[in-house]
Amino acid sequence: MSSTIHPPPAYELSHLDALEAESVHIFREVSATFERPVLLFSGGKDSVVMLHLAARAFWPAAVPFTVMHIDTGHNFDEVIDFRDRTREHLGLDLEVIRVQDDIDAGRVVEDHGPGASRNRLQTTALLRGIAEHRFDAVFGGARRDEEKARAKERIFSFRDREGRWDPRAQRPELWSLYNGRHRRGEHIRVFPLSNWTELDIWQYIDRERIDLPPLYYAHRRPVVLRDGMLLAHTRFLELAPGEEPVEASVRFRTVGDATCTGCVESTASNAAQVAVEVAASRVTERGATRADDRISEAGMEDRKREGYF
Repeated sequence: MSSTIHPPPAYELSHLDALEAESVHIFREVSATFERPVLLFSGGKDSVVMLHLAARAFWPAAVPFTVMHIDTGHNFDEVIDFRDRTREHLGLDLEVIRVQDDIDAGRVVEDHGPGASRNRLQTTALLRGIAEHRFDAVFGGARRDEEKARAKERIFSFRDREGRWDPRAQRPELWSLYNGRHRRGEHIRVFPLSNWTELDIWQYIDRERIDLPPLYYAHRRPVVLRDGMLLAHTRFLELAPGEEPVEASVRFRTVGDATCTGCVESTASNAAQVAVEVAASRVTERGATRADDRISEAGMEDRKREGYF
């Protein structure tokens, strides 16, 4: 009597599970090969997801590296509150590097008036924080779908002693093999979310029930229409002549310096509803809501060459 042997059913990861597995692998790879990694945490949705993945990669142990926030001094209050609650909840080793310290020391000069922002000044603070703590690998939450300069990045991005990025010197990453070789004073920027999209992020937030600052969901607040963008009317925003705040129901797609981060009109009150809106959007989050990215056609690439993320 013969019997037919059937092969075991194929095991396939879902799209989100595959992205999660890749990110977890990157965290473990860096932890195993670098001496002093650090994770940049702004309290924004991408850095929150990145921290969630790092915690998952090493559970039940604690996150085995420092977390660093580059504080412009013009952050939304809700984001700072969320950052501090997250530090306490997870017992994080958090370093806060303040742009105000660089302004006070004369290392950077702050602009004033309507349209001024401290966002660009973060580069000096970031490079100072990396040098002072001798970090050799720096996790960032940038994704390739955000902006065309970021689409050029590898997952391991080499930076020289001045923190500069050269798009012509990118290293191949065939078969997910990463080259972290560097000399003293140089470092590697690492992007565990490179292959995620904004929609992936929101679907993962919904699936994992990840807590976020309330700014990411619809709420009513005074806003100002400037250059086709809605900016939150906070104590940091200097009004231009003729500008009048109006109240609207809005949410933020990305969170940065309060003077240059726009919001969009929305009624989405949870992650699933936001995901529906994101799926229908045809404009990238940075293109629609970050005034600092509109400085030139190659504005982001110029800033990355200077050491920005």
